[in-house]
Amino acid sequence: MNEDIAYPPPHYHLTFTTLSAHAARHIRRIVRTFLAMWDMPHLAEPAGLAVTELLANVIKHVPGGSCTVVLLAQEGKLRVEVGDASSVVPVRRAAGPWEENGRGLAMVELVTDAWGVERNQGRPGKKVWFELKA
Repeated sequence: MNEDIAYPPPHYHLTFTTLSAHAARHIRRIVRTFLAMWDMPHLAEPAGLAVTELLANVIKHVPGGSCTVVLLAQEGKLRVEVGDASSVVPVRRAAGPWEENGRGLAMVELVTDAWGVERNQGRPGKKVWFELKA
């Protein structure tokens, strides 16, 4: 994961050793709180939805459910990163109208201005990120 990265302020960094299904609600509350402090409350809904989808992927696909969540207020935008130790890169796929799974990254793409995946260099894992213009 990305514990050794020094993030410039303002930022918020949280590490989960085991992520539960109830964590998403708490993370959305944290996102709203920091966005209000950073004078970006209008980004709370899309950021909360997108981070919830990324956390759902961690719960479903990462053994043990450990991850990091980073919120970065950058000039003119918000960047959110969800890092985990799995080397499996998520792929956006087209889900059929009756499928219950497979829409998460499509939803992230729909509500954000940009998103992507970066593999960790020199060790297993990746971070999935998205950005919202302020």
